Amino acid sequence: MFKHESRSVFSGGAAVHYLVAGNAAAQPVVLLHGASFSAQTWHEIGTIQALTAAGYLAVAVDLPGYGESEPNSMPSERWLGDLLEALDIAKPVVVSPSMSGQYSLPLVTGEPKRVKAFVAVAPVAIAQYKDRLDRITAPVLAVWGENDRLIPQAQADLLVSSAKRGRKVVIAGGSHAPYMSDPASWHRVLLEFLAELE
Repeated sequence: MFKHESRSVFSGGAAVHYLVAGNAAAQPVVLLHGASFSAQTWHEIGTIQALTAAGYLAVAVDLPGYGESEPNSMPSERWLGDLLEALDIAKPVVVSPSMSGQYSLPLVTGEPKRVKAFVAVAPVAIAQYKDRLDRITAPVLAVWGENDRLIPQAQADLLVSSAKRGRKVVIAGGSHAPYMSDPASWHRVLLEFLAELE
């Protein structure tokens, strides 16, 4: 029987809501979200279930001012690092679509040793951090939808060529949120990448 818990933690001066499921001792996978979505999205499309079934700890976070998280005055550059401390999560795999790039890219380029891997799903801010992308030491998987009209695939190429270990996967027919347009392909790609890390 699949079950996830709804919890909140105080971070950056505000309450942050998150969903958690799986073995607390397993490799954590932290799921951020884009501007149209929330932590609940990862439950609705089955990503939390897919991760826990494969033996991972899934932690889906509501970004500040989204879902059930309070707005937060902490700069986005520091927010994710502070949250991981509050959650007592070390070396997570960070999954970062779209708008959440403003939270993930500062961490993976500024404190690269704090993440086990980075799954970039057409995140914003790649160009903003282009001079720091070569600092990323963790394996990078860039996932783009074939029909993404918002973030060009050239951004994916820049990211994977700059990182020490990076590769790009394009989901056929996928939108800017390819996990929504084709959850099955998204889960296959994600779980294959995670298996390679072990």
